[in-house]
Amino acid sequence: MARDLAPEVERLLQNRDPNTKKKAALCSIRIVRKVPDLAENFMSAAASLLKEKHHGVLISAVQLCTELCKASTEALEYLRKHCLEGLVRILRDVSNSSYAPEYDIAGITDPFLHIRVLKLMRILGQGDADCSEYINDILAQVSTKTESNKNAGNAILYECVETIMGIEATSGLRVLAINILGRFLSNRDNNIRYVALNMLMKAIAVDTQAVQRHRATILECVKDADVSIRKRALELVYLLVNDTNVKPLAKELVDYLEVSDQDFKEDLTAKICSIVEKFSQDKLWYLDQMFRVLSLAGNYVKDDVWHALIVLMSNASELQGYSVRSLYKALLACGEQESLVRVSVWCIGEYGEMLVNNISMLDMEEPITVTESDAVDAVEVSLKRYSADVTTRAMCLVSLLKLSSRFPPTSERIKEIVAQNKGNTVLELQQRSIEFSSIIQRHQSIKSSLLERMPVLDEANYLVKRAASTQATVSSVKSAPAVTPGGQPKLPNGVAKPPAAPLADLLDLSSDDTPVTTSAPTTAPNDFLQDLLGISLTDSSPAGGAPSTSTDILMDLLSIGSTPVQNGPPTSNFIPPGIETKSVAVTPQVVDLLDGLSSSTSLPDENAAYPTITAFQSATLRITFSFKKQPGKPQETTINATFTNLATTTFTDFIFQAAVPKFIQLRLDPASSSTLPASGNGSVTQGLCVTNNQHGQKPLAMRIRMSYKVNGEDRLEQGQISNFPAGL
Repeated sequence: MARDLAPEVERLLQNRDPNTKKKAALCSIRIVRKVPDLAENFMSAAASLLKEKHHGVLISAVQLCTELCKASTEALEYLRKHCLEGLVRILRDVSNSSYAPEYDIAGITDPFLHIRVLKLMRILGQGDADCSEYINDILAQVSTKTESNKNAGNAILYECVETIMGIEATSGLRVLAINILGRFLSNRDNNIRYVALNMLMKAIAVDTQAVQRHRATILECVKDADVSIRKRALELVYLLVNDTNVKPLAKELVDYLEVSDQDFKEDLTAKICSIVEKFSQDKLWYLDQMFRVLSLAGNYVKDDVWHALIVLMSNASELQGYSVRSLYKALLACGEQESLVRVSVWCIGEYGEMLVNNISMLDMEEPITVTESDAVDAVEVSLKRYSADVTTRAMCLVSLLKLSSRFPPTSERIKEIVAQNKGNTVLELQQRSIEFSSIIQRHQSIKSSLLERMPVLDEANYLVKRAASTQATVSSVKSAPAVTPGGQPKLPNGVAKPPAAPLADLLDLSSDDTPVTTSAPTTAPNDFLQDLLGISLTDSSPAGGAPSTSTDILMDLLSIGSTPVQNGPPTSNFIPPGIETKSVAVTPQVVDLLDGLSSSTSLPDENAAYPTITAFQSATLRITFSFKKQPGKPQETTINATFTNLATTTFTDFIFQAAVPKFIQLRLDPASSSTLPASGNGSVTQGLCVTNNQHGQKPLAMRIRMSYKVNGEDRLEQGQISNFPAGL
């Protein structure tokens, strides 16, 4: 029907009656939508309609031109040549026209025609510098002449800003558009402020500096009474943060955190923590901000954030004294904040002597008087206050155990406090209470070495595991990875994502295959410190075998050898800080687990007569494997992988991952670099150590996956290796 009637409708577009022309134009729009092939039949007629005076005809004609541009590239080019002058004339006429009662709305002449013309101009000017230059002047005129005290005027200004940001406008015109949005932010109407914030989020990618000038106004919107405006403004502030303004912006947000609504604290806390972590270059400033956030909104701080804080304090030896004193004072003032309590009791247990003796004082600090008994009091109060939280209570018990070694005069008192949990209905707390009491009372010989300060935690390894866990969580929720403004730490080569299942799914492994992990065991995604320290909470003794009597007590203490059954809330997220590293000497398994904390693995020097193979090759990437055997260990093979970029563009953020069947154990060492030079001008190497537990019966097999970026765009390649030399 559309094809049959199109010629008649086209003829009616030339009718003398304006109403008939308008109806014919509207009918033409429907025909073009139904049959885009007919668009070329209406191009000339649509362009001629723009010369009409009747506004109804003009609005219909402009809408017809818009549909033609969407339907046909040929029509778009035609209208760029023949319509632009008419559109500029229409916009100038309605902007400068005197009062016309039939078209007037709140003192603005036909805002509907204004907006239709501006939308068509945006389509015509997008990606075309000549068209954009031609309409720059009229856009500037409309932007400056239109009054913003009426809603109709604001609608025209908003559409004008959309057009300016959508075409190849000059920098001065873009600044003018962003300034209009800045005025919108001061408007009393919530809808106008909200659309202004939305548009500024798009504009920040075009002209960041112009948006930065309105930072103070945007910050005020974070404190707005409307929750939608608050959230949108917070996202915009997050995008505005950079190295130069992070400190004043973070201060403003933290100050507002103190008085913000409870339902907004979670979002605000997450954004502040992300900003502080991403942009902090000064550890002292980072600690101060995090301590304040913990004090104001510790109940909203996520586990991975305070885990990262503990790792940083472990590495900043010069700030440990300052940290424990600051946290002690915060604990006394804000003891109801759960995350603050956890970090504080961990810190007091580790660095209690620094607190009591004012060790490592900074110049800006004033000495505080804290006795050994005061330190124990602080932990005891936390233990009693959080009677329902298993993780916090367990951390308090570990802290008290450590203080019994740091402060010998308090041992008897601590023993009494710890013993109060011997009858606890939660098995985890009951077991710890009994074992800790036994250490304090009977095992003085191992107490001092068992409870000494934790070794420095591997910060890089922790960030790797945190990033891997975050990526695994995102991939399980969305089919494509989400990109956050703050970003996440990059995943270095040689480290697999910690839950096993996501990697297995990604590599499409059968049930007999398990993904390779680093030498630390796989744990729940949030058990970062536990995973980092290589703590084994599963059965590490052979089936049917009994552990050595000389290590019974230590193994019981560390919960090695059996998986405890919980009578209360689950404790899978419990991070036992401090003593667990003493499990190094118990079983070879734990010693192997700690190998993953080293930065490199020594490889055997002996060369075996195995040929080098090309394990994988595509149009852009080649991987070769060379092999070495260690004398006396035929089941172990050291593989040196060499990655070569065959493309003409450099690969960045290169990550190599692998998965093997269950009868094979695989460890990946860190790669020599995460950047692959283009055209084979250099290569990246990475060590792999495989142990074939069915050597001589089954050959090696491996599935691999390589991810990297090309000009910021994510790429992924994967394959299966089955051409390993015989005898491996």
